[in-house]
Amino acid sequence: MRADANTRGVLDRAIGFALTAAQAITPHMLARRTPCASWDLGMLLLHLADSLAALHEGMTAGHVAAGPEPAGADDPVSAVRVRAVRLLRASAVPSRAAVGDRRLPGELLTGAGALEVAVHGWDIAQATGEGRPIPPVLAGDLLAMCPLVLPEPRRPLFADAVEPAPDASPGERLVALLGRRPLG
Repeated sequence: MRADANTRGVLDRAIGFALTAAQAITPHMLARRTPCASWDLGMLLLHLADSLAALHEGMTAGHVAAGPEPAGADDPVSAVRVRAVRLLRASAVPSRAAVGDRRLPGELLTGAGALEVAVHGWDIAQATGEGRPIPPVLAGDLLAMCPLVLPEPRRPLFADAVEPAPDASPGERLVALLGRRPLG
């Protein structure tokens, strides 16, 4: 992976996908279950807002602190939107970023962030009933990044992969790799 417009472009497309999925959310949907075990849509949105804030900090300050400022629980959709726009305005991929006690190339931070944002965008789309798939080109780019950004062992951060259908789309293969059951 190179620290160039490629990883930044993938992140920007992932944010666009997640923001599009979030457009369908109404306040009464926040209690809906998501594909993430034990999470409702409101909890997922707060997690995504925190992830966006941490990614912004990593990209702009070159480090991620122990925890971002908590997102506004009273309006988690707005928290996601504000933090997504702030991240879209961050101009560059850092050469290196510190996350906890580890230093990693900035493109890995950006790639991991793109994966997180896109898959949670898919989770949002499932919870709202829109069922919007991850766009094939975006999913293909993210699948190519997975060997570089998925930790081993996967637990507790990610569920075990599930087997996708033989004719699964790139988006279905991606969410299956991250332990979600594609609807297709």
